[in-house]
Amino acid sequence: MLKNIRRNAFALVAVTAVLILSATISIRAQAPEFSFRSVDGQTVTSESVRGEVVVLAFGASWLPLTRNQMEGLKKLADQYAGKGVAVYWVSSESDNQKSKNYASDEELRELGRKYKLTVLRDSDGTISRKLGVEQLPSTIIINKRGQVAATIGGLDPNADVAKQLAERLDKIL
Repeated sequence: MLKNIRRNAFALVAVTAVLILSATISIRAQAPEFSFRSVDGQTVTSESVRGEVVVLAFGASWLPLTRNQMEGLKKLADQYAGKGVAVYWVSSESDNQKSKNYASDEELRELGRKYKLTVLRDSDGTISRKLGVEQLPSTIIINKRGQVAATIGGLDPNADVAKQLAERLDKIL
């Protein structure tokens, strides 16, 4: 009888631990609230994109890999058009003209037009830090429930960016 009580108590503790761990993982995976200003004047917030899979590719126009990154994002955006996937390129460059890392909205708008992508600004790095971006370029994928589903740091200059991201998106969708 004592054996049964111990076994049941152990089972109860194990189930409780699993439930607590699951809840903790879900809470940690939730993306922080964010609000970006696009260089075209719109605002993109975590609430406005809820229900979509969101690809946030962080970079800077002066990085040598920016062209590869943006070409891959454009290809990805075209491939997933109409499938509930929003693709954005996020500039980490300052909007302060006195900064060494300055890029004007017009320069970034032109870059966005060239690749047909919406360009967002995170000029003080607040949102990228909240999302755990530690290097440029980096990509964060947020699922339809607003949870961080993938974090990809860096970019292989010889890789097909769209293909790499598509493999991850297919698992999320």
